[in-house]
Amino acid sequence: MPTAIQNQQQLVREAVPVRLAPPPMYQVVLLNDDYTPMDFVVRVLQQVFHKGGAEAERIMLQVHHEGRGVCGIYTRDVAATRVDAVLHLAHADQHPLQCLMEPVPLF
Repeated sequence: MPTAIQNQQQLVREAVPVRLAPPPMYQVVLLNDDYTPMDFVVRVLQQVFHKGGAEAERIMLQVHHEGRGVCGIYTRDVAATRVDAVLHLAHADQHPLQCLMEPVPLF
């Protein structure tokens, strides 16, 4: 009489290589306005994006002169969290500073 082990068929699975793509990245961008003080923008860059003083000032001047400045490149969830933090700080201090996230352009 055959046993249960003898009745089971052996399944052989071939190893299929799995290709994992890196997650899509998003850049967080500050937009210029005529009302938000420059020192507030520098403080936001230091607090939210952990930028040093010189780099925060450089980004703030880029926002001021070019109308926008990239604060950092992150995964979608991290970028969304940083945008929310900036908007929350701006709202709390009654500044109209705007921040958005956009997909990193492919070159």
